[in-house]
Amino acid sequence: MNNLFTRFVRDETGATAIEYGLIAALIAVVIIGTLQAIGTNLSTKLNSVATSLH
Repeated sequence: MNNLFTRFVRDETGATAIEYGLIAALIAVVIIGTLQAIGTNLSTKLNSVATSLH
């Protein structure tokens, strides 16, 4: 029983998986935010071009 508890305390594989998951989530949030900003700017530019063409 003592050996089982010692292995449980030393096991860090779950913590590593959680860290990788948090890093992936942070990268996804940054990518989504960047794409939204680019999309908004692109939409504004395309509307300006469309207005100029009329």
